[in-house]
Amino acid sequence: MSDKILVIGESRDGALRNVSFEAIAAARKIKEDAEVIALLLSDGSLEDQAQEMISYGADRAITVTHDHLKHYTSEGYGQVVLQVIDEESPYGIVMGHTAIGKDLTPKIASRLEIGLISDATDIDLDGDQAVFTRPIYSGKAFEKKVIKEGIVFATVRPNNIAMLEKDDSRTGEIEVKDIEVKDLRTIIKEVLRKQSEGVDMSEANVVIAGGRGVKSAEGFNPLYELAELLGGAVGASRGACDAEYCDYSLQIGQTGKVITPDLYIAVGISGAIQHLAGMSNSKVIVAINKDPEANIFNIADYGIVGDLFEVVPQLIEEIKQQQS
Repeated sequence: MSDKILVIGESRDGALRNVSFEAIAAARKIKEDAEVIALLLSDGSLEDQAQEMISYGADRAITVTHDHLKHYTSEGYGQVVLQVIDEESPYGIVMGHTAIGKDLTPKIASRLEIGLISDATDIDLDGDQAVFTRPIYSGKAFEKKVIKEGIVFATVRPNNIAMLEKDDSRTGEIEVKDIEVKDLRTIIKEVLRKQSEGVDMSEANVVIAGGRGVKSAEGFNPLYELAELLGGAVGASRGACDAEYCDYSLQIGQTGKVITPDLYIAVGISGAIQHLAGMSNSKVIVAINKDPEANIFNIADYGIVGDLFEVVPQLIEEIKQQQS
């Protein structure tokens, strides 16, 4: 194999995020014959996670453990990533376009004085050059970008590039690297999270989102029931969050999360442009709204004009019958 591509993995609560595996698939799209190297950082054992990255297509893995890597800081992670890049001299670097990825990668690119293509949703090859597709203007248009010189550095949007099939028989070297993390200006002692239970919305295949039309916090209860039946997550519009029907951690839109599930069900959401920026690239969009002129119907694949308090319970009952 002629070149190396470094894939920076990311875990949450001790488990690798799906976007880590999707980043491996992205690396294969960038250069099919490259040696894909997984990089994992933590304060504890990473052997199982490293093997999982190899099972999903990485050729080998590098693990770095240090007390200062228990919680993410751009300084701590940056020191490790920069040293590994210096030692491996990769052709490319790929990471998920997550909260951590959006914070870390621009700083790495700046230190290395190289370009960065962020939030890629697809990768094609033009000869031997990778062509990245990414949304612009809040998802209303797309642009294609290439990096002609230097390291090919990109982040990929979760749930857009299909991960490779897992093969538990794959083997590869797992290198435990000792890197000193020092002189940190910020050390995180504890992280207190306020988040919804269940499926991670950014990686969910199904998202049920509520807007002002649900009228109350209790109005979200049927949405949670529907999401549980479909194995999905619950989201919300900015209006529902502002009205204190739910926490801002559920917000989808230009100032919230940007998601691309296989199925998006908008319940009582009018379809403001700021909200559409966060979900318009969903593969199938279903809208439920009593206003037939609601803007959400302009982008919906399927629309139901009706009272959500009647429609959603009927959907729940029908799904229960289908699953029984």
